[in-house]
Amino acid sequence: MSASSSPSAAETAGAWVISVKDLVRSPGSMRTLEEQWPAPEALSTPLIGIPAGSAVDVDLRLESVHEGILITGEAHAELVGECSRCLDPIQDGITVDLQELFHASAPEGGSDEERLVVYETVDLEPVLRDAVVTALPFQPVCRPGCLGLCSECGIRLEDAPDDHVHEQLDPRWAALAELTKTSESGTAGPETKTSSDETEER
Repeated sequence: MSASSSPSAAETAGAWVISVKDLVRSPGSMRTLEEQWPAPEALSTPLIGIPAGSAVDVDLRLESVHEGILITGEAHAELVGECSRCLDPIQDGITVDLQELFHASAPEGGSDEERLVVYETVDLEPVLRDAVVTALPFQPVCRPGCLGLCSECGIRLEDAPDDHVHEQLDPRWAALAELTKTSESGTAGPETKTSSDETEER
């Protein structure tokens, strides 16, 4: 899909709102749904996620129950991101389970987070977002054994030569070395001058 033909945010959000008119007043009835919809915004963590507008394949089962509409199924999409260790690009697939009960009316004593059937439709975007974001790794890696980058020079450790090392100087000794250097440079002048004066006298 080219950038010019990418769906707008409104079109993306609308794709995830589906009609359940045929199920609302028919307890015990059900239907299945297999579709490909564009991914909504914010399906990501800082390092990896599903790009907005990319294809998400959904396979759903919609059932009319006493409380409302029960939806179960799964969604599959492609992830894009970068390795948290070496920063190399990552491309991988993700499949998440979807399950949500949309109440026909607000249940007595229910929380504000209860999902509802609104005008004979259900909105699956929040359900997808909750499932995907909780399933994404917070620190993705390109592979389990990735060695990452050298903390000193930034080279990929897998590309570094066997003898790649950096001298680690204890900061306490570094301060002492600097003090010693300053002391030596401070006494060098007078010694040199005295030597010079002695030469002139001779």
